[in-house]
Amino acid sequence: MRAGGILLPIFSLSGKYGIGCMSKKAYQFVDFLAASKQKYWQILPMGPTSFGDSPYQSYSTFAGNPYFISLEDLIDQGLLREEECESIDFGENNQKIDYDKLYRNRIKLLRKAYVRSKIYKKNEFFLFKKENEYWLRDYALFMALKDWFGGGSFTEWPEDIRKRYGYSMDHYQKTLYYEIEFHEYLQYEFYRQWFQLKKYANEKGIQIIGDIPIYVAYDSADVWARPELFQLDESGNMKAVAGCPPDGFSSKGQLWGNPLYDWDAHRASNFDWWIKRIEKCKDMYDMVRIDHFRGFDEYYSIPVTAEDAAGGHWEKGPGIDLFLAIRYCLGDVEIIAEDLGFITDSVKELIRETGFPNMKVLEFAFDSRGSDGPAEYLPYNYEKNCVVYTGTHDNETLKGWIENIQKSGVGKISEYTGKELEKDEIADEMLRLAISSTANICIIPIQDYMGLGDEARINTPSTLGNNWQWRMKEGQLTKKLAQKIGKYMEIYGRV
Repeated sequence: MRAGGILLPIFSLSGKYGIGCMSKKAYQFVDFLAASKQKYWQILPMGPTSFGDSPYQSYSTFAGNPYFISLEDLIDQGLLREEECESIDFGENNQKIDYDKLYRNRIKLLRKAYVRSKIYKKNEFFLFKKENEYWLRDYALFMALKDWFGGGSFTEWPEDIRKRYGYSMDHYQKTLYYEIEFHEYLQYEFYRQWFQLKKYANEKGIQIIGDIPIYVAYDSADVWARPELFQLDESGNMKAVAGCPPDGFSSKGQLWGNPLYDWDAHRASNFDWWIKRIEKCKDMYDMVRIDHFRGFDEYYSIPVTAEDAAGGHWEKGPGIDLFLAIRYCLGDVEIIAEDLGFITDSVKELIRETGFPNMKVLEFAFDSRGSDGPAEYLPYNYEKNCVVYTGTHDNETLKGWIENIQKSGVGKISEYTGKELEKDEIADEMLRLAISSTANICIIPIQDYMGLGDEARINTPSTLGNNWQWRMKEGQLTKKLAQKIGKYMEIYGRV
């Protein structure tokens, strides 16, 4: 079925208290999606972010980001007072997230809510802990230990707890009991609010497309709790790291620094960890996009001492075996395969075997910097079983891209559409190309519908400092904009 959707990270929602979250603004965005005749809301990963603030570098692949807990909801519960929240400095610019101030100040409010909640008296809390014990116990202890040892990486902890000796685990579980319970409470409240929001969206006819990175962060509860699943030496140090090779966008490639999986260990456990991960996604989302899907066919291994990604090499991944195991245990799971970049025939074959829709980015079709050849992304080459985007969270906004595109790119668009286009006409034409394409699903970043430039860009790969910060202004989601988007959906059969 042809359908449309909008890409908007949770953190980019407007509202009070420094960051977009599961507040009334999230429910209003769902209403906007319904009024715009959309079927999907695509978000970015929702895990607790670590250094660099990237949702693709999280302390846990199972946990939720406490920043997304609505303080307004906690006020409604009587756990916080409005004046307490208003007195906190979350930054001066409500269109830009100040993560340093969030880190320093928001946690204080959440601690107050925890103390006042008397959560230990709630049966729902103990049921949540029981249902999520397979990841929550390790995660909550990991976060409590991180605070106890001053916030540094777990690799800097004393050996007894770094290597999870039994007596040390017992000691810290007793010593840090209330800190552990605090982090369990945050997860309980996150998931309570999330499933409430998801239920509202589903009742409005909106499905949620989640997003998970293929890799986990080295400094994470996942690696600390299950080191045998990763390519680590006897001391727990990484043998090699993840990234991607040089391409048209980066002459030195991308050095992500994540630990690589020991796929033999995963295969020996019948992919139990991955099955639990995807099962969690199936519970949280209606569909999930897996980032860097080609890593399941072959993954790029970079020496741990390398300064860039140019010296890496390819290794064989788990291939179709992983997805057969997932299907056997979980049935059909709605997955989008992110297959951008240089894609080999074997990756294409893996995607065909899984039956998952893959991704097409329209900006790449007319940009000489594209690494895969523009023909891959031209609409006449789309199969129906794919998802088309004007751009993703890693791309320039459509307006920003048009401002920076070479003259030859403008000429290519004019030739393709058969129209002599001025620069200020290109954005609308690109939207029409994406929405009118044969792709079953069309996802447009909200910035492109609003005509915003690169000041609203979400992320610039291989850079630090100005990413994951953009937020919408109050009042930008107008009735007129919803009608415009809805009209596109009607014209091109996506209603």
